[in-house]
This record gives sequence, C-alpha cells and structure tokens, in this order.
Amino acid sequence: MAKPRVKSEVSELALLFDISQILDQSMDLRDVVGPVLKTIAKHTGMVRGTITLLDQESGELVIEAAHGLSSGQRSRGRYSLGEGITGRVVQSGRAMMVPKISEEPLFLNRTKAREDLSKEDISFLCVPIKMGNETLGALSVDTLFSAAVSLEEDLRLLSIIASMISQAMKLRQDAQRDRQLLLDENTRLQEELRDRFRPANIIGRSNVMQSVFDLIGQVAGSEATVLILGESGVGKELVANAIHYNSQRSKQPFVRVNCAALPESIIESELFGHEKGAFTGATTQRKGRFEMAHNGTIFLDEIGDLSPHTQIRMLRILQEKEFERVGGTETITANVRVVAATNRNLEEQIEKNEFRQDLYYRLNVFPIHIPPLRQRRTDILELANHFVEKYDKENGKDVRRISTPAIDMLTSYHWPGNVRELENSIERAILLSTDDVLHGHHLPPTLQTAEASNTVMRGTLDGTIDRVEKEMIIEALKSTRGNKTKAAEKLGVSERVMGLRVNKHGIRPKEYRSAKVV
Repeated sequence: MAKPRVKSEVSELALLFDISQILDQSMDLRDVVGPVLKTIAKHTGMVRGTITLLDQESGELVIEAAHGLSSGQRSRGRYSLGEGITGRVVQSGRAMMVPKISEEPLFLNRTKAREDLSKEDISFLCVPIKMGNETLGALSVDTLFSAAVSLEEDLRLLSIIASMISQAMKLRQDAQRDRQLLLDENTRLQEELRDRFRPANIIGRSNVMQSVFDLIGQVAGSEATVLILGESGVGKELVANAIHYNSQRSKQPFVRVNCAALPESIIESELFGHEKGAFTGATTQRKGRFEMAHNGTIFLDEIGDLSPHTQIRMLRILQEKEFERVGGTETITANVRVVAATNRNLEEQIEKNEFRQDLYYRLNVFPIHIPPLRQRRTDILELANHFVEKYDKENGKDVRRISTPAIDMLTSYHWPGNVRELENSIERAILLSTDDVLHGHHLPPTLQTAEASNTVMRGTLDGTIDRVEKEMIIEALKSTRGNKTKAAEKLGVSERVMGLRVNKHGIRPKEYRSAKVV
C-alpha cells in the first residue's frame, strides 16, 4: 500500500533538498532520473511515476525513467505529440491533472499498468519539463485519489521538481557544449599546429608522413642538428625548408649546399670561403656558405659525398663553431644551425671507412627518415592531382581529371625515382594531353609495361576485350554523370548498343549520377 501524502512544508523542503542532492551526483541525467522518482515515492503517496522525454529524431515521447512500472510496461509507453494526457502536456507546455482516471476518456493507459480503469481510484498529474519556451518532456505521477487532498498543491510541487530537472538538464547541456567547444578548440589548435609544420609545398596525408610532420614540429623550434635520411627524390629539401621556416631563425638566411654537385677542388672554398690569392683564380676575398648563413640555417644536401679531408673540417665547425677561410689564418666564428641530408647509408660508409664515425654522431642528433613513395601509396593520387594543377597552369592546358586506368597505373607503379619521378611523369603527360583528361597512354612507357606496373594481363583475348570495354563504358558514364545517351554519343555507339553492353557487364549507371569525377 502506498504511503499517505504528508502536506507539511518541512516534508516538501526535505523532498526538494533530497532531489537537489541527487541531481548533483552525476553529469549524466540518465543516472539520476530514476533515483529522483524513487525519492518522490518515498516522500509522497505516488503509486507510479514517469519521466518522459521527447526524442528529437523520431518526434516521439519515450519513457526515460519510471517508478512502479515493469520493463515491459515501460517499453509500451510511447506517445506522439498531442496523444493522450502526456502528449497534450508536451505539445501545449501546460500542466494537466485528472482527479479520477476512470472518468477521463483522454487517459490512454498505454503502459497497461492499470488493470481496470473503471475500478481504479487513481489521480493522474502531469507537468511539462521546459527549458525556456521549449518543452523537453513531462513528469507524471499516479496517486491514490483523496477528496481531502488538494491536487493543485501536488501539481505545484511537481512543477517545482520539473523545473529542477529542467535546470539540471540545462546545466548539463551547457557543460557538454563547453566541453565540446574545448574539444573543438583543442582539435583546431592541433590542426593549426600540424598545418604550421606542414607547409603547402609538402603534400601527404598518409600515416608515415604524419609521423614526419610530427617530428618536424618537435625539432623545428630547437637548435638541434638534424639529419634527414631518404632516397633520392623523396623531398628532403622540402623538409629542411619546413624546419628552418618554422624555427626561431626563420627570418635569418637559409643557405643550401649540394655537396655532391661541387667538385672536390672547390668544395672547401664554397663552404668556408677563401682569401685573395689563396689559389689560381682567387682574385678577391670571398665569403663561404657558412659565413653567409650566420645566425641562420645551412642545409648540407648529400653530405655523404664529402671527401675525408672536408669531413675533418666539417667536424670542427660542428664542434667549435669555428673555421678559417682557405688560404687564411683568421679564425671566424659562425652561429649556424646545420640541417644535413643524404640518400646514402652512412653506417655502411662508416664500416667501409668512407665516412667519419665522429662526424656521423655529430650530425645524427635528430634523424628524420622520409619514406619512399612506394611506402605511402595513399599520397600518390593527391600528389598527382597537385602536379596536374601545377603544370596545367604553366602550359596553358585544361586537364580536369585523371582517368581511372591512369590512376591504376600511377598507384601500381613502384616509383624508384619517388616524388621527383612522379612530378616528371605528370608534366610529360600534361604536355601530351589533347583533351581535358589525362589518360594512361600519356604516361611514360615505364608505367605502361605490365611488369613495371604490376598489371600483367591474364586470361583470354575475349576476356581482355570485355575488361577494356567495361572500363571505357564506366569512364564515359562517369564523365556524363550516369547519362547513358550522352555516354553512347561519347563512345560513338547507339543507345541500343549501349544498353546491351551495360546489361552485359552488369553496370549500374545510377551509381555515377552523383559521383565525383576524380
């Protein structure tokens, strides 16, 4: 039997205090609405109670928490707006009370919790849970009918509780919004930081390149010597640029030296400068690259090609920051950050006594390995599109996309020359293109051979013809966004033949109506 309702102000205050304590226990409203109903039952004569919330997606009212209902009864408690007492309360935003549910035709008993409405001596109270002018749901209770009890007083108390619930919901929404704003801001700052260390001239979204960008971000702001390792053509100079222009020396000189391109007879003069008359042809004093890079960064590309004698002088400037010009005696100090790069295996060169071990350890303070293009195939198409756009503008062409067969060739090739080879291949293809599409036959012969592209043809001649025919039909449908008539015109066949070929190959033109052409 339900407990009798106590109408003292002390009892009401105790109820409201207990509910406020419960609402403060968790940020997840689902954890507290059940205990709130239990507390109402404990302090009042509530037989059953529900908190019903509006599902914004379905537009239905669904019981979020219940007291005195079984799980089956609770699952049946779903209402449309305006349906029954609960639906009307949420729709209108106004409270309703039913002194005796047996006398109210609007009462639906959707949960089937009341066995026989004609015999039930139950009062039903329902108040809206509102946030501003928006009604979010309803709080409803069943109580034993009593002529001695004022239902208006019960309705007032329920309205206060509903207001407390709505305030709790608002606080949680505000907290969730603030948390999401912080998360969004954190994400934005991380992306901004990542973009900062990923200049526009470095393209790549693969995981291995993201690791490279992270390393650039970690070392750029320091004064550490960096050794960039990787095959020829992977973009080591671009990484060196990114390190310098995101460092504290970014406004100071960035001097590049290709150690492999300079003859051994002049490499020291280029690096350290020379005095007038130091050798035949030295008619004036000349500053070397290290002097030019004072307070900035010097990029020593292909450092593995330095001669043993030059390696000794390089070791000194890395250790002491000092050197003399060729033919001079004056010691010059240079405050220079060194970023070196090589496509050689320096450890193997050390074993062969071709590279000094002490110099290697001076250079290898912070190594960054740039992966070859074959290990970052997901970047190939993005790089190719970038080069298409670049050389399209330079050559006054109007190439808008790369054909599917050409994409397959690009992504299947092993790219021994890495990004530089890809760039040269795209530039050649742009020059050969005569329409708005870069086709496979525009690419270099090395990409078109079956062995090089890993696309050895297998099967019969008829099978190969069918495959090529299917590719051409798909290409035509892509370019016409699934329009069979226009695709037929493009291929020079009748609509009837096109329909037969589409059916033969099981092609579904509708799939290409909204497809992006890439």
